[in-house]
Amino acid sequence: MASRNHRVGLIVTLAAGLALDHGPAPARDTSAAPLQPALAALDAADFLRHVEVLSSDEFEGRSPGTHGEAMTVAYLEQQFKALGLQPGNPDGSYVQAVPMTGFVAKPRATFQVRGQSVALRYPDDFVAFSLQRRPRVRIERSQLVFVGYGVQAPEYRWDDFKGMDVRGKTLVMLINDPPIPDPLDPGKLDARMFGGKAMTYYGRWTYKYETAAKLGAAAAIIVHETGPAAYPYSVVVNSWGGENFELDTGQASTDVPRVAAWMTLEQAEALFRASGMNFESMKQAAISRDFRPIALDASVSFDIDNRWRDVVSQNVIARLEGSDPRLRHQYVVYSAHWDHFGWDPKLPGDKHAQIYHGAHDNASGIAALLALARAFKALPHPPRRTILFIATTAEERGLLGARYYARHPLYPLRATLADINMDGIASWGRTRDIELVTSGKSSVDDIVRAEAADMGMQTLDDSHPERGSFYRADQLEFARVGIPVVFLGSGKQVIGKPAGYGDERTDQYIAHDYHQVTDTIKPDWDPAGAAQEIQLLLRVGYALAQGREFPRWRPDAEFKAARDAMLAAPATVR
Repeated sequence: MASRNHRVGLIVTLAAGLALDHGPAPARDTSAAPLQPALAALDAADFLRHVEVLSSDEFEGRSPGTHGEAMTVAYLEQQFKALGLQPGNPDGSYVQAVPMTGFVAKPRATFQVRGQSVALRYPDDFVAFSLQRRPRVRIERSQLVFVGYGVQAPEYRWDDFKGMDVRGKTLVMLINDPPIPDPLDPGKLDARMFGGKAMTYYGRWTYKYETAAKLGAAAAIIVHETGPAAYPYSVVVNSWGGENFELDTGQASTDVPRVAAWMTLEQAEALFRASGMNFESMKQAAISRDFRPIALDASVSFDIDNRWRDVVSQNVIARLEGSDPRLRHQYVVYSAHWDHFGWDPKLPGDKHAQIYHGAHDNASGIAALLALARAFKALPHPPRRTILFIATTAEERGLLGARYYARHPLYPLRATLADINMDGIASWGRTRDIELVTSGKSSVDDIVRAEAADMGMQTLDDSHPERGSFYRADQLEFARVGIPVVFLGSGKQVIGKPAGYGDERTDQYIAHDYHQVTDTIKPDWDPAGAAQEIQLLLRVGYALAQGREFPRWRPDAEFKAARDAMLAAPATVR
């Protein structure tokens, strides 16, 4: 937890940042003028206090199904009530129950390679889990098959399986999309294939496990590489080495095979070498349409002691009723996930050193959600449409809370204009730019760019699309059911700092604090950047709530079909 002097200094800095955009409204008619009471209500002390409280030792890392969740849910309910917001659940409560199953695995794995047995070390060499409700999950001598990137993408005429029957086999898969060189400039990636530099959903680990399960594979092992993954192997261990969760649908999971696993690059190289193959050569072969799956001269055995428990977690939801009788049954959603990775007493040190505090990820997003709720409530007249504030559970476990809401919406999806998601609010200071991770997908982009321009900011596309941020946060689950989305990345041109400072700070965070116990409030945080981002999101949401039209997906957006199908279906009466 921050020291008192540190906290006071941050509050002063944030207060100054929140005051920066309270000047005269721009000459043209924008949403800024009527928002002055909302801007004035942004409270610096409250923002920092929320981050500090939620990331404190007392909240124990906010893992679903723990004392940390109980404290977090109670805290959010208390804050929403204190602000005078209505319960977000039509049943009169502030919560939506999210039924899940928690699984804790104690895995063992052995490669059998050309008559030799090689026992893998957990978690140094691999992590593995099973979402089966069985006390012991075993796979005996399953043939290992290298399937390249594990992609079936007919729109790119790409199939890494070529009809091979992989039932009962264990798939070894590379992370991310196939990086296809541009035939005119081999130093670049072909923008016509898998988005070029930008990751598509085919590159997500979720897609790879889903494909393995669909094809009947017994197991899938993803090879971790820090560069393509954009995070170190320690993040894999912290993310998958503890309790894992799945939505409880009453049926066996179809999202993962019997065993889902990761292994280190070094272990993959050793496996291929022992099988008489070269990993780098096989990886190079996998970026061709002509690639065919390769059966390794090896098999794997998994033996997993499995424990599970039923967990009813909570999305926390508040509502600000719209003022227009005709439009109040249409909705703009702000979302942020409240969860993180909890408390691991097995780690060395005292309790503070064992807690995954999640200050940036995502106590800051929840603090922004509460700041926005306070700001909207301060308006003399609510916006025309209803605003929903949704704090989701289990984002870190596979976007489960957002997925559950998207599949079990409390308000009609066809009447939902957009989701504005917050996951890691800027903490490096005010910037001249802002990055729009969801750029190029929908007409909401135009609103973001216009509002940012009125604040004197340039809106840029995601500077690191290869990291796949679009597919790694809750807005994905809203997009998958057809809701246009907004998700910002921190600007990189930090005012008063040298060129490259923003990228340097982001890289340092990913390397040292992302999904680590060290994600705490830092002495050099400059929350003026958070103030700037919150103001922009306030303006965007207000413009949506006041606007004449629903946002539209771009014609080539992969989520347009879901929206079209939703609107074509008969409306249901709630």
